Amino acid sequence: MYVFTCAGCGTELTAPVSRVALPVHTHYGAWEELHPPLMEPATYAVEPLPTGPPWRRWGEVGEDEAARQGVYAPVYSVSFGARNRIVIAPGDSRSMSLIPEKCAGDCRGVDGRDGPNLACEGCGRAVATRRDDCGMWQTVWLEPDAVERRPSGLPAGPPPDWDDLECAEHRVPPVDPDGSWSPRWEAALGVALAHLVAVTGNRPVTLPAGPVAELLGHAVARRLPVGPGPVSGPVSGSGTAAGREVGLGTASGLGAEAGLGSEAGLGSESGLGPESGLATWSVGLAGPGIGAPRPRPDVLLVPRHPLTGDPWSPPGDEGAVVPLDSGVWAYLAHPGETSPLPATGVLPEGVLRDDYPLPQRPWRLLAADRHAFEGTLVRLPAVRHPRLRGFRDARHTP
Repeated sequence: MYVFTCAGCGTELTAPVSRVALPVHTHYGAWEELHPPLMEPATYAVEPLPTGPPWRRWGEVGEDEAARQGVYAPVYSVSFGARNRIVIAPGDSRSMSLIPEKCAGDCRGVDGRDGPNLACEGCGRAVATRRDDCGMWQTVWLEPDAVERRPSGLPAGPPPDWDDLECAEHRVPPVDPDGSWSPRWEAALGVALAHLVAVTGNRPVTLPAGPVAELLGHAVARRLPVGPGPVSGPVSGSGTAAGREVGLGTASGLGAEAGLGSEAGLGSESGLGPESGLATWSVGLAGPGIGAPRPRPDVLLVPRHPLTGDPWSPPGDEGAVVPLDSGVWAYLAHPGETSPLPATGVLPEGVLRDDYPLPQRPWRLLAADRHAFEGTLVRLPAVRHPRLRGFRDARHTP
């Protein structure tokens, strides 16, 4: 394990921490909601891309300079902040004090808009930024040029690996205890959909029946062209058969009421709908412990490694993959036991109870976080392809 110290005076600024993958929902939270810490205790992650101030408008930056900052399509402003900022849970911070004049925020916390707002108590140097306003995951971001990483002298536990994804505690339920959709799921879905749009070239897709279609079908149908193919099984409900594919066409039950009209940005005005005559791509769930479907679908939904963030792929496979948050993927791949169980010693053999808890059903269908989708898509070089550029330009004005 490591500690981060002040580069100016050597004061220890963190508890002992071990590195893990940067969560995909890091920069995307639910608006006007208070969020828990982003990072688990005793962990840290690194953001390789520029983040935070200073910001420059797209018009003064230009396409080439924006691409050097990792942005490949027009946005309102481009970050020219530091790369490789280190994020920790606020509870793992040590010997830092808030800088009062840098504590601006919109609502119930601070958002870091003015740059580093935490100073080292040893020398007064600005070393980190606390962010905990509503709509933000609670974090402390260490400035890479203001801190140094040193061994803590404590042994680290076993590093997270693919096997951890099969553990029940790694699964992230899609519904929070209050009955609303998990913002982590909404953000993870937005990120994954951006990759799906990029890898398919915005072509129609079919999803595997079961949890993938039931939970993701609505959101996918809002972002990708309507597939013309027939439906082999229901999109939701207990009648869904494993292994069948659900086409996201008009027969799927995901019609205008699901947001598939022109208001969803997929109408004829974009020139990107089914009239383009492009072949439908198949999507399948794959990963450690479950392997890959045979025959191989055109695109595999796979988990990110919990330590490195790299997407899983079958040995020797070079086909298209779309990475998912490992906790979200684990729930889809290993949802656990949800069927009723016999009541031992009370009811006769073969009789099942009918009062077992039903799964929570939020009042609306699961939707992708719009900011996560847009923010991820503009950072994928594939968005510069004319077809995808037209897809995005039809929906966005910087």
